[in-house]
Amino acid sequence: MLVEMRFCRFHEFGEDGGPAAKELAPKVAGLQDFLESKLGTGTPKIDVRHVVAGFMALKGLGGLLLVFGCFTGAFLLICYLIMATPLLHDFSHFNIGEPQYFIVLQELLQCLALLGALLFFVGMKNSINRRLPKKKTLKSKTT
Repeated sequence: MLVEMRFCRFHEFGEDGGPAAKELAPKVAGLQDFLESKLGTGTPKIDVRHVVAGFMALKGLGGLLLVFGCFTGAFLLICYLIMATPLLHDFSHFNIGEPQYFIVLQELLQCLALLGALLFFVGMKNSINRRLPKKKTLKSKTT
């Protein structure tokens, strides 16, 4: 069941948020409790459907823009990975010998590798713009 949920995470979104909302509901509730303990009882309620819709929008729009080589697409995907990775791949709740531990740990490490690749893309994109040579005007030689 765990492996099946991983593959269809953001493919179905209905009125209840789909299977991703069911998987994220306890994790978002834990995040809500943490925020209330740190910030007080006046924190707004986090709706799981909005979290899933936001993740879908960041992932879809960021991936589409990245295909066209846009810096904004890489930035959106970096934001998605920073927000979604701790929620989706919380391997600390599993024991080391369990098979689910290794599956979730592998997905966490894959997200960290993707984050590193996106940061490398952003760095290379910025360095290429700086390295472009400016056209130099040729000076005529006088004899």
